[in-house]
Amino acid sequence: MTRTLQSYVEDTWWSPATSATGTEVRDAATGEPVAIVSSEGLDLAGAMEHARTVGQASLGRLTFHQRAVLLKKLALVLTERKAELYELSSRTGATKSDSWIDVDGGIGVLFTYSGKGRRELPNSTVQLDGPLEPLSKDGSFLGRHVRTTLPGVVVQINAFNFPVWGPLEKFAPAFLAGMPTIVKPATPGAYLTEHMVRILVESGLLPPGSLQLVSGSVRDVLDHARLGDVVAFTGSASTADLLRRHDAVRSGGVIFGAETDSINASVLGPDAVEGTAEFDAYVRQLVTEMTAKSGQKCTAIRRAIVPTASADAVVEAVRRRLEAKVVVGDPRDEGVTMGPLVSVDQRDEVLRQVRRLADGGGKIVVGDQQEEGRDSAFLSPILLRFEDAEAPRVHDTEAFGPVSSVIAYDTPEQAAELVVRGGGSLVTSVASADPGFVATLTRRAASANGRILVLDAAAARSSTGHGSPLPMLVHGGPGRAGGSEELGGVRSVFHYMQRTAIQGSPEMLTAITGVWHPGAATRGDAHPFRKSLDELRVGDQVVSEEREVTLDDITHFAEFTGDTFYAHTDEEAAAANPFFPGRVAHGYLLLSFAAGLFVSPEPGPVLANYGLENLRFTTPVSPGDRIRVALTAKQIIPRETDDYGEVHWDAVLTNQDDETVATYDVLTLVSKDAHAG
Repeated sequence: MTRTLQSYVEDTWWSPATSATGTEVRDAATGEPVAIVSSEGLDLAGAMEHARTVGQASLGRLTFHQRAVLLKKLALVLTERKAELYELSSRTGATKSDSWIDVDGGIGVLFTYSGKGRRELPNSTVQLDGPLEPLSKDGSFLGRHVRTTLPGVVVQINAFNFPVWGPLEKFAPAFLAGMPTIVKPATPGAYLTEHMVRILVESGLLPPGSLQLVSGSVRDVLDHARLGDVVAFTGSASTADLLRRHDAVRSGGVIFGAETDSINASVLGPDAVEGTAEFDAYVRQLVTEMTAKSGQKCTAIRRAIVPTASADAVVEAVRRRLEAKVVVGDPRDEGVTMGPLVSVDQRDEVLRQVRRLADGGGKIVVGDQQEEGRDSAFLSPILLRFEDAEAPRVHDTEAFGPVSSVIAYDTPEQAAELVVRGGGSLVTSVASADPGFVATLTRRAASANGRILVLDAAAARSSTGHGSPLPMLVHGGPGRAGGSEELGGVRSVFHYMQRTAIQGSPEMLTAITGVWHPGAATRGDAHPFRKSLDELRVGDQVVSEEREVTLDDITHFAEFTGDTFYAHTDEEAAAANPFFPGRVAHGYLLLSFAAGLFVSPEPGPVLANYGLENLRFTTPVSPGDRIRVALTAKQIIPRETDDYGEVHWDAVLTNQDDETVATYDVLTLVSKDAHAG
């Protein structure tokens, strides 16, 4: 009997009743039954509440860094068992290279967010957003923006084309933000997503309630959603529009993000004539985008926008490459480079859209009008050509398969306008070695795209390609593309966090953020450089003795370093400068003196100084002035996988009149071991 897929809800595997109505999923190449998918009888409201309570609590106990470490461990678990995922992936019609995009691409997202979480986020649960805003002259009232985790659940609704990458590219930033996730895969590939979740569950690494799976419909999800929840949708623009109209989204505060179908474009520059590296790269990329995942990619090239003079050459080059490189068949067979579409229904839908394109002015110039109704989901690549570049149909109709259309332009401005006619796209690429053309096109088309890839001879060698979203860059786009921004580095983490302005005293802001603010309490019981990371506290401070800066000091520094800028060496010229009263000390001399004033030189927990941030010189120092420095532990960041952590120190250099001379942050690495050194 065909297996009925299970769901994973409230931290246990759940099966529908044997009498439940389900959808049968078949092997895309052979038509053999693979699984039955049904969520009939599943308590979706209970699953969502479990995420809001148990999931939020378990993730809330972890810092950004601890979640990031877990993401890496989950990635390693999937890597160890990815052969199992590849085997199932072939049943969706995916070739080995298609599965690499899906499976390895999804695992790569976990690795990327693990790394970015540890490098770019603090080891805490609150993220500071932007600089401190003084709200009073005496520093007693401050303002600061912070980001905190939304209190709900992320329900992700995925498309059929990427059963592994799709869920993971939404899961990783949400998990890092501290939000639990419910995964709803598209039915045609749900058996692959179920197996991926099973691997993660079996690892024992998932915090309770942090990940759930619904194999089947979540049609009433918005009826159970409330303020603090996020619904992340990938699919058709029409379905996204229906979901946006739900009261939970319109007035209930539920965040709805959509990444939808997109009429993406690829533009060939006038300079990229046949025989150039850019022309060859353009054709290679176009054929790849038509055939990778059998054209079933939201980022695939649907409009090939080329100069009128090169249109015939592009069509012929695409024809030759398709004939030479593309073999359609069962992806498990040797030599096959393109598998079937995900189902017969999807194949028939693509052919219906091809007919619409033809009725709207397109002429099939590569491939043929294949018939619907056959039992096979195979479909050979189809290239159309539109003589009328302004024909509405080519700019508003997507055949979600191995289909693209060629349209011609005469000027750079027209090329840009044709790109924009798509109504908002995920990605546009341009192949050209002409910086002027590329700049003109990009400046006009960027507002209608989430991403623009520029291909010239130098970039083509290492380019990841038009259709490859990268986790550190935005994946999403305006208008028809849905308007959301999945991925994009830590920006996507912030989609699952609330930005709030906090106003209060330095003491209160320090307590809320875990970061010391000027004016908050300090402690000077012992030199902070003698304290290990575990002993150190935010607010620990050392205030130095004064040191006089002499003319001999300034002269020696100038001669020793070679920095003989006139402000330090020529009294008359320096006095004529509107910023200086005469000869002044070098800023870097003052930093060196400051280090000598605050350092505790003996071996100890402080292992290294690895940089300065936010350096500003505010008051010139003249010969005879006296300086001192106050160094305060501002932020303490333990590293989860190392025996040391980072400490950011607030350094303020003042003169004998208590005027601020310089401000900056000192960054050090400090051992967790009290006996280090």
